[in-house]
Amino acid sequence: MSVHLVGGGRAAEHDVSVYGPFFLEATARAAAAGRTEPRIAIVTVGAGDAAEHAASLTAALVASGPFEPHITALEPNGLTTNMSVADVDGIVIGGGATPAYLRAVLPIAGEIRRQVSAGIPYLGFSAGAMIAAERAIVGGWRIGGVEVSPQSAAENLDEITIDQGIGLLDVSVDVHAAQWGTLSRLIAATEAGLIEGGLAIDENTALSVGEGALSVAGAGSVWRVSQADGGVLVSTFGA
Repeated sequence: MSVHLVGGGRAAEHDVSVYGPFFLEATARAAAAGRTEPRIAIVTVGAGDAAEHAASLTAALVASGPFEPHITALEPNGLTTNMSVADVDGIVIGGGATPAYLRAVLPIAGEIRRQVSAGIPYLGFSAGAMIAAERAIVGGWRIGGVEVSPQSAAENLDEITIDQGIGLLDVSVDVHAAQWGTLSRLIAATEAGLIEGGLAIDENTALSVGEGALSVAGAGSVWRVSQADGGVLVSTFGA
């Protein structure tokens, strides 16, 4: 099965193209388990708005078909347990404050990796996409005190911070690329050697990573950043 990474945003007209590939995989998994509708875990973290965000993700997914949501809505200091993703056909980790999501989901990182390895699809939305990486960009907007990206996307962190993520991908991920200007953060972190490179995803855009070639769906582009002689190499690919 695949890992699906959504760069944030919510334009309902793109829901089917962005979430459909994940939903189809979850539906196939449900059929193999003898269920007529997939049971999908949705994990959200937020200060009073986690349930609202879970409802928004549910609405985005139901555009592709009916399913049974298994929702875990946590406050910023909440932690997931294995029950958050127990007996499901797909796993969705939502968006918000990336440090809070990483802290909340790390206790079940091993269980998520096990389930994905066993064929259960994963979808990360915004923060959920960023923490899917082995080396996760958590936030920040400066390197050595020098501004490299907008402070508004810094997650209240000063220096760019890289932490151990869930470990579903071997490349780092940033999101809201064209909309928030976070591509420059990925470029700067790569050039500084904080990471070896990565992918930056636009809003209303999904990148699917599976056994075959990478695929992109939705309205925007995915930006690929890699190390090169004398600097970095930047390229794009879209739907």
